[in-house]
Amino acid sequence: MGNLLLEEIEYRIERTAWGTWRRYLYSNGRRFAEFKSHASLLGLPWLHYTYGICPETGRRIVAKGVVAVGRLAAGVVAIGHAAVGVIGIGQLGIGLLGGLGQAAIGAYALGQVALGAQAGVGQLATGRTAVGQMAYGTYVLAQLGEGKHVWSQARTDREAVLYFQALRRRMTGGSQAGD
Repeated sequence: MGNLLLEEIEYRIERTAWGTWRRYLYSNGRRFAEFKSHASLLGLPWLHYTYGICPETGRRIVAKGVVAVGRLAAGVVAIGHAAVGVIGIGQLGIGLLGGLGQAAIGAYALGQVALGAQAGVGQLATGRTAVGQMAYGTYVLAQLGEGKHVWSQARTDREAVLYFQALRRRMTGGSQAGD
C-alpha cells in the first residue's frame, strides 16, 4: 500500500439540504467522516461533526461549530473526548459556563473530577458550592471536606446545613418533610 498522504484522496461527497458529508473508507475498513452544516453563525457552521483520521493529513480534525461533535471538539456546545466550549461535554469537558465529563472544568462542573468556580459536583469537587466525596469550597457537602462552611463526617457547620437544606428546597420546588 502506498503512502496515502502522497496520493490524491477521493472522498465520497454528499450534499444534503442540511449540509455536506465528506467520507473516506480506508482499505483496512477504518473510515473517516465529516459533516458541516450549510447554515453558519459568525463563520462557524451550526453543526460540525468529525469521525476518524483525515486521510489528507493523517490527523484528527477538530470539530469546530456552534455545536461541535468529534473526538476533539470546540464550539458553543462541544461534545467529544476532549471538548472545549461555552458548554463542554466529554471525558475532558472544559466549559466557560459548564463542564460535564470524567474531568470537568467550568463555572459549573459535574464530573468525577469537577473543578467548578461557582459549583462543582463529583468525587473530587471544588467551587463556591462543592459536593463530593472529597470537596473544597465555601459551602461544602462531602465525606471529606475542607472550606469555610463544611458538612462532612468530621464536621457539621450550622451554616452549611442551612445552606444545603435551602438549596434542596430550591431544587425540589418546595418544602421537604423533616425540614
